[in-house]
Amino acid sequence: MPDYQPGPTDCLVLVDLQYDFMPGGALPVSDGDQIVPVANRLAARFAHMVATQDWHPADHSSFASRHAGQAPFRTVEMPYGPQTLWPDHCVQGTAGAAFHVDFDVNRAELVVRKGYRREIDSYSAFMENDHATPTGLAGYLRERGFTRLFFAGLATDFCVAWSVLDARKAGFEAVILTDACRAIDLDGSLDAAMAAMRQAGAAITESSAVLG
Repeated sequence: MPDYQPGPTDCLVLVDLQYDFMPGGALPVSDGDQIVPVANRLAARFAHMVATQDWHPADHSSFASRHAGQAPFRTVEMPYGPQTLWPDHCVQGTAGAAFHVDFDVNRAELVVRKGYRREIDSYSAFMENDHATPTGLAGYLRERGFTRLFFAGLATDFCVAWSVLDARKAGFEAVILTDACRAIDLDGSLDAAMAAMRQAGAAITESSAVLG
């Protein structure tokens, strides 16, 4: 059995625990608020933790409201490839972009803001959606000496999965804690994301492997 007990070269990455992704938010993920206590318990077990924060300008190009005649959850072609259009969400400085009040973000050694470039979306903590523009997180983690990353947060099939896949491309071991995530599951996106993470060599387990 793999040893998932956190060590000095392990880092927990908690993805987008923000109000707009919680029930009642602009882009709610079903039961998203239920993972906040689990995330806090996980963070208490790790010596090192990074958090990500969706941080869009009000006129972000991924918002359906910026595309005449288009509705949320439709897919359009952008210069960097297919892009799902979303309801306006996680706009910089708004209450919806704030971390959930119960999330102990003070444990984070770094908060990575993403999606702040108006012309391109950013699901991954490592790369913009063009798969070419880095956020700088990989370099930070390498300089800190981390080799294995544990992922939890919202949403499993978008920002979490894309972060896991990019972590593997960057040469990190990646572990996704599935019960500490929730999915949007848009047209089979959850099954596709899980298959892609397995194929990339990510380990798939639950928080009990860490918490005991």
